[in-house]
Amino acid sequence: MIPRLNRAVDGGRDHVAGSSDAPIELVEYGDYECPHCRAANRGIRRVRERFGPRLRYVFRHLPNVKLHPNAEFAAEAAEAAAAQGRFWEMHEALLVEPIPLDRAALVRLATDLGLAVERFVADLDGRVFASRVQEDLEEAVASGAHGTPTFFVNGRRYDGAWDEESLRETIEQPLGLRVRRLSQDFAGLPASGGVVLLISAALALLWANSPWSSSYGALWETPLALRLGASELVLPLREWINQGLMAFFFLVVGLEIKREITDGQLASLRKAALPIAAAVGGMLVPAGIYAFANVGGPYAHGWGVPMSTDTAFALGLLALLGPRIPFSLKVFVAALAIADDVGAILVIALFYASEIAARPLLWAAVAFVVALGLNRARVYRALPYAVVGVCVWLGVLYSGIHATIAGVLLAASIPTRSPPATAGLLNQSVAAFRSFEAPLSSRSQDESHYQATVRTLETVVDRLLSPAQRLERDLQPWSAYFVLPLLALANAGVAFPKEMQSWLSPVSGGIFFGLALGKPLGITVASLIAIGTGAAELPAGVSWRWLAGAACLCGIGFTMSIFIADAAFDDDATLALAKISTIVASIVAGLLGWFLLRESRSSDPVAQCRLESDRTPDR
Repeated sequence: MIPRLNRAVDGGRDHVAGSSDAPIELVEYGDYECPHCRAANRGIRRVRERFGPRLRYVFRHLPNVKLHPNAEFAAEAAEAAAAQGRFWEMHEALLVEPIPLDRAALVRLATDLGLAVERFVADLDGRVFASRVQEDLEEAVASGAHGTPTFFVNGRRYDGAWDEESLRETIEQPLGLRVRRLSQDFAGLPASGGVVLLISAALALLWANSPWSSSYGALWETPLALRLGASELVLPLREWINQGLMAFFFLVVGLEIKREITDGQLASLRKAALPIAAAVGGMLVPAGIYAFANVGGPYAHGWGVPMSTDTAFALGLLALLGPRIPFSLKVFVAALAIADDVGAILVIALFYASEIAARPLLWAAVAFVVALGLNRARVYRALPYAVVGVCVWLGVLYSGIHATIAGVLLAASIPTRSPPATAGLLNQSVAAFRSFEAPLSSRSQDESHYQATVRTLETVVDRLLSPAQRLERDLQPWSAYFVLPLLALANAGVAFPKEMQSWLSPVSGGIFFGLALGKPLGITVASLIAIGTGAAELPAGVSWRWLAGAACLCGIGFTMSIFIADAAFDDDATLALAKISTIVASIVAGLLGWFLLRESRSSDPVAQCRLESDRTPDR
């Protein structure tokens, strides 16, 4: 989500130019020694002139002492001038010319502005306003302003270009920009993916139990064919989603797993011990409960259904609980879900494959080796991997193994890079922009020069993220807001049985108790063992009740459980019963987890004090 101001503008404390009832508010966090702030100041003056009384401008200090050793001293000088009612005059004087901001230069400026110099010098030498500047700096960091200049338009951080035209467009807010902002705000909500998934599932259930239920099944059984010459691939629409789009989803999951293993919560044995142990316990106990309930029965092979966690719903509910949830608990649940996904991938590949065909599997293996070769050759463009990925998917599909495994294999082949040398890239970017100042003799040369500079900047930006990071960033929204909702819409629509006795069977009992009881129990007991043996430690600020509540949320198996049920059961009636049991168990697990976390208190005294202060009403 786009960051917002941590503290609203206060006319009695902040430096404000313009009316308090102006509809547009522009807040700048700036540094008087920053050359970019000086350059931006000229555009700000023109913007203020253009909008006149409709805009009020606010300046707050963000001195970067690591880059600009005199910036903090200059900010205190501006506050010393403000104490004499001359802040804006000093502000403009500091930003107009790149003068050395040492003590002597600041005193000369005070003299030129007609300030009471003795008082100014006493305030400056006594560091009277140091705490005031430090408060601004802390507020800047809390608001997500980590560089200068940083702008906030009507409370929202502005991440666009600093040129006058871009800033003016943001302030005027045309319809297209408003729509984009609304979508960005929604996508930025941690619970947004779960909300879209829930809406899709609800629509599927309503549709399947409505007078138009026949159209629901007919739509998803519609055959869809791809033909190339004499060859064709024909699958029902539901299978294109379950076999095709879910491979896309598992590609994103595979990239997340790769990131966590290389540079995340699974990067070291010590960090990974607790989430891995919890994930293993959270898979074995539900599978055991289902197997016990169905031992010797015709549906004993469905033990994989209650094993998986729906990451979107679990993390979405944690997000809805807000700041009361310790960040370390959210990290634990995210890492547990990643480890859980690894287990689900292995279960699907090893236990829910049909009869294996050797030749297509060999094709898939050859294509995967080609993808690894591209990685080894440091091919960083997406197109070659996309072509090879389709070949891997086709080979896995025809081999009898569930085609979603192709997404994980492709993710393993996507290259990562060593971190970029940011100093060199910064110098290259500055040199590219400065090259615009070089005189050229013709318009064609000007255009060529412009295009060459843009290509250079694109290359610099491309280097900042590895191909795996960039692909995960670009594909994740498609996975969260298109693939998973479509999967829910295609698979969650089951007709509720009219007779109560049809709900009660070893299949429904195994799934329900496996998810609602076995999953939380397995996670909690495995965590107890891992921490008790010293292999892991309880995350900072997390009590056992917090952990138990999070374990209950992990009993929400909705998307993945329905997906595995579709692979496990061929009988339509049993499949419908499995889906209903999954939905009911997920609701119960979610409500229980919500109750435990809602009523819990952090064991971290600092976090607890913060929570209590949040509850205390303003006086």
